[in-house]
Amino acid sequence: MQSDTMSRALATGKLPADLLAALLARVPRDDPRVVVGPNIGQDAAVIAMGDHYLVAKTDPITFATDDIGWYAVNVNANDIACMGARPKWFLATALLPAGRADAAMAETILAQILDACAALNIALVGGHTEITYDLPRPIIVGAMLGEVAKNKLVSSAGARVGDVVLLTKSAPLEGTALIAREKENDLRARGFADDFVARAKNLLREPGISVVRDALIAADAGSATALHDPTEGGIATGLWELAHASRVGLEIDADAIPFSEEGLRVCATYGLDPLGVIASGSLLATTPADKAADLINRWASANIRCTAIGRVVPRENGVTLTRGTTRRALPRFDADEITRIL
Repeated sequence: MQSDTMSRALATGKLPADLLAALLARVPRDDPRVVVGPNIGQDAAVIAMGDHYLVAKTDPITFATDDIGWYAVNVNANDIACMGARPKWFLATALLPAGRADAAMAETILAQILDACAALNIALVGGHTEITYDLPRPIIVGAMLGEVAKNKLVSSAGARVGDVVLLTKSAPLEGTALIAREKENDLRARGFADDFVARAKNLLREPGISVVRDALIAADAGSATALHDPTEGGIATGLWELAHASRVGLEIDADAIPFSEEGLRVCATYGLDPLGVIASGSLLATTPADKAADLINRWASANIRCTAIGRVVPRENGVTLTRGTTRRALPRFDADEITRIL
């Protein structure tokens, strides 16, 4: 007989971390060429291929409908780059809604995919398309492959006690853009000016949700001990995942986290915690304290803003958020805050 826990319906979003950990514990680990396999907090898989590593990732786009093909390429490329690898080859499974899909929809999505691939020098090499029953909107499932020299591999599992925690750009870029695009008319009805809504929507492109440049600059510097792409569940979930993968604790300064003006105002309007809103576009990194200034300067030279938001501490210290003299556990968001309104 199933327990109440096992039979209870799960909330929209990622699987709860404890359930996912239990499921992944059942995955065989007997292939010696699998360098990085499935694990909480790891951005991509790594497989030994001669003198290089093949890096592989799959990720769906389920929230966005506008620019969905462009999203699919960028979010998958981000996870490849967070392993220090260059994204090279992309495959897309396009599930189009029966009764709504037409040739124009298919052509638009393909154009978006090709545009994003061209911008990142990625080849579209395959995939699958179908008209799918009972879908309310298109869904794109992307798969990205990349490669990295064996001595350049980075992951989310390398953070060390004493490292500084860095965050590029601001948060939550993707979530703010998604809300502005899906709730554009509602925001205007609530009194937001046209230029504000336009800025919020444009966060998708400026500064943008890609962290490929951010991650490859860090990888080339050779000083990043860990890189991680915070997506669903926001900055908070990204930090929890990094801590889990590296088996460390984190002490995060709440006042140091850079939130965009648009993000804070949109989240406040809908009662969302910006820490838990999908945050593609920002890169989490850890680096030794004596290397932090150099890495920040490298990003600054590429016009990428970076902020030190905390430090790595022993695992037994936990993952905490400090504000002044107050310290509490960093919130967890198994379901992204954006699912409450979209």
